[in-house]
Amino acid sequence: MNQAFHRWSSLIIRKMAEEISKPELRSSPSIIAKSRSLWPSVLRWIPTSADHIIASEKRLLSLVKTPYVQEQVNIGSGPPGSRVRWFRSSSNEPRFINTITFDSKEGSPTLVMVHGYAASQGFFFKNFDFLANRFKVIAIDQLGWGGSSRPDFTCKSTEETEAWFIDSFEEWRKAKNLSNFILLGHSFGGYVAAKYALKHPEHVQHLILVGAAGVSSGSEEKEKYEFVNRFRATWKGVILSHLWESNFTPQKIIRGLGPWGPDLVRKYTAARFSPRYSVEGVFTEDESRLLSDYVYHISASKASGEQCLKYIFAFGAFARSPLLNSVSEWKVPTTFIYGTEDWMDYQGAQAARKQMKVPCEVIRIPKAGHFVFLENRDGFHSAVFYACRRFLSPHPDNEPFPEGLISA
Repeated sequence: MNQAFHRWSSLIIRKMAEEISKPELRSSPSIIAKSRSLWPSVLRWIPTSADHIIASEKRLLSLVKTPYVQEQVNIGSGPPGSRVRWFRSSSNEPRFINTITFDSKEGSPTLVMVHGYAASQGFFFKNFDFLANRFKVIAIDQLGWGGSSRPDFTCKSTEETEAWFIDSFEEWRKAKNLSNFILLGHSFGGYVAAKYALKHPEHVQHLILVGAAGVSSGSEEKEKYEFVNRFRATWKGVILSHLWESNFTPQKIIRGLGPWGPDLVRKYTAARFSPRYSVEGVFTEDESRLLSDYVYHISASKASGEQCLKYIFAFGAFARSPLLNSVSEWKVPTTFIYGTEDWMDYQGAQAARKQMKVPCEVIRIPKAGHFVFLENRDGFHSAVFYACRRFLSPHPDNEPFPEGLISA
């Protein structure tokens, strides 16, 4: 016990010396948190901060060759005329959406990218260079995630939770003075993008839903629904169901582990993005290290947007307000993109297409799972370019379907 204590003490002293000797991190003024801790991060139980998020983002995006601008876009203190506020207090403190915009050729169509649950815009780091060749690419961290403001999450219903994300995105759009853009959302970001396009179709030229969550409910996925019901009857199912309804998120585990959290995230990242079916293979050592560092900081910071989970999805990840309920009302042409190994079921998109009154395509990309944009980048980029052919090609009707992809 004494030996372990001495080893731990020595480690702290060494890390303190390293921390103190480091040059101060240069980043944009912290708007996410007003105060900065005077303690070196090694002495904090959770070794992260708002500045750590932005700094880790910059390190990850240093791998991207295309120049970009990072900014904190002011979205005000809450949506005008709404009872849903970005924060619990009656303060008029403004909130901000972390945004990056890449250099592009004049006249390029605008592509806005929205990340999924437990992620941030940095997850697209291996796609920005390719996409910026054809688009003006803008990527955001949704309110309550990544480097954006993290207000107290006070929503108590599915409707309020959807409004939290949809209305904050609309205020961001107004602040950026965007009127016509292609909107791409991954997973939960796809759910938000679809709900936004339903409410504000006049601003969205085309909707691209990548491995979209919440397309269908349990009634459309009978086999999965029956499996979940059987599992809920077991003692493990009872415990996990209770944790779900208690809003126990994976990020709470990372925070609870304190200084051991970064090591858990490193192991998760290595396992999650192992070669398996991916044609891209694993990340390089540098990419893996920088992504793990980024994932840790965006996960360990203050809980906010992550607490939407139980209001959007029932246990088993079944949508409480599935997109299928409203697809007949959609006014925006839509492309669904799935990896062939994605745990999200593309058949929900096929069912949606049958009810839609606007053009809809379903594209599947081989040798890729839920993170198709990382696992088969070439296939993903081809699918996005094909989906946007009427904005990119002078003869869109003559564009051939990309070789190697599957039209579902």
